[in-house]
Amino acid sequence: MLKKFFLLCSGADKDIMATCSNGEQNKFVGIGATVFFTAVMAFLSASYALYTVFDNYYSAVAFGLVWSLLIFNLDRFIVSTLRKRNHWQSELLQATPRLVLAIIIAIVISKPLELKIFEKEINTVLVKEQNQLALQNKEQVASYFQKDLVQNQQQIDSLKSEIGKKEKEVNELYSVYITEAEGTSGTKKMGKGLVYKEKREKHDRALQELDTLKNRNAIKIKALESQVEELKKNQEAKIKSVQPVLKEYNGIMARIDALGELSFWPSFFIMLLFLAVETAPVLVKMMTARGEYDFKLEDQENAVKQILVQFKEQQEVIQQVENEIQDKLKSELVNDTDLYDEKRKHWVGVLKDQAKAYTQKQQKVIKNL
Repeated sequence: MLKKFFLLCSGADKDIMATCSNGEQNKFVGIGATVFFTAVMAFLSASYALYTVFDNYYSAVAFGLVWSLLIFNLDRFIVSTLRKRNHWQSELLQATPRLVLAIIIAIVISKPLELKIFEKEINTVLVKEQNQLALQNKEQVASYFQKDLVQNQQQIDSLKSEIGKKEKEVNELYSVYITEAEGTSGTKKMGKGLVYKEKREKHDRALQELDTLKNRNAIKIKALESQVEELKKNQEAKIKSVQPVLKEYNGIMARIDALGELSFWPSFFIMLLFLAVETAPVLVKMMTARGEYDFKLEDQENAVKQILVQFKEQQEVIQQVENEIQDKLKSELVNDTDLYDEKRKHWVGVLKDQAKAYTQKQQKVIKNL
């Protein structure tokens, strides 16, 4: 049962194969088994690749099954259509496109399995990349909000600086009227005279202005600080909103990129293994000598070809005879007087009818003038 199944996988003609020796059948059983197990690997590869995309077992298995059947059909077609010839040049010519297709299939199959084999190493690389992306995102968000934060901080600093200048002015006025009272500056007269009162009033007005300025600027500073806090909250919220997206940075393309950052040789040798498995049926057929199956298949094809050639020649002879009969019949009909008289009467009647219709049309035109 298993032998019949693998012979079916090899694409060999079962009727011809039934007449071949066990050795010849075993050769094609090996080719069919290679085709089958390549399809199994394609199923595992595609299922894993699609699971990383959809995160759903049923979808991954369904697509993996379809993909494996497609690969199975392609491999079976490649093997079954490769014919052994007497000249190796012609075999190489027909095998080249099949080898190219087999190489492409092997690369496509091997890549998802490489991702699974090196999954732990790839996860480590992905964590580093996610952290790097998180830092880049934080810098970008900070840069986006930086302008508003700096502008608000500058306004706060300007308001505080304005209060500081006013305080300095008040302190200076205070020092002026105190030293005036002590007689150490100004009029140099000790006591609270007229000049002292003027300087004291000027200080009091400045002090009152300072209080007003502090109250007014305090309200502005509080509003600006509230805006700064709101901007910082928005900044943090923006950073946090991107975190779930960054955690999802583990799809198939991200994993392929991460695989590219690992050592080249392990991945390369795994791909070589799949290349060897995928191209094995074609290479085996090319390297082995023509066997019993090849001779019988060629004999059957030649027999069919001869039958078709004979049928075509018979058709050409029949057509030639038919043409000769038609030519002879035409020549006899041309000399047939009865047929000539019948045709003459027909055409005379047609010409008379045409002449009559033309005359009636002309009469209608004359009446309408």
